[in-house]
Amino acid sequence: MKPHEFPFMVAYADTDAGGIVYHGRYVEIAERARMHWLRGARPMGDDLGFVVRRLAVDYMRPLKLGDEFMVKSQVTKLGAASMDIEQKFIMEGQVYAVVTLTAAYLGGDMRPKRIPDELLKFL
Repeated sequence: MKPHEFPFMVAYADTDAGGIVYHGRYVEIAERARMHWLRGARPMGDDLGFVVRRLAVDYMRPLKLGDEFMVKSQVTKLGAASMDIEQKFIMEGQVYAVVTLTAAYLGGDMRPKRIPDELLKFL
């Protein structure tokens, strides 16, 4: 599957007092990138759709105020009811952070459910 690319520029609101991107903002930016990527993948019927089950962030280098970078999102593993996603924060060929997560597909009863074929085609 081809990675999705989401451009982002660090604003003052993304930084701490030292002008470095606040660690929690990486999770918010990754979520925004995933939403942009998956905006055409709607839950089926009464299903809730994908929810984050596990998330980890590895910080390699600090991003700073005014930095323009790309979040590259890609499915690394696709299961019957879940998928693993890797999101790399990249600027000028260097990886600054990596978010890895598992998203489970939930039905309306809040239980894991097989990912519908329509969504598998989208992914």
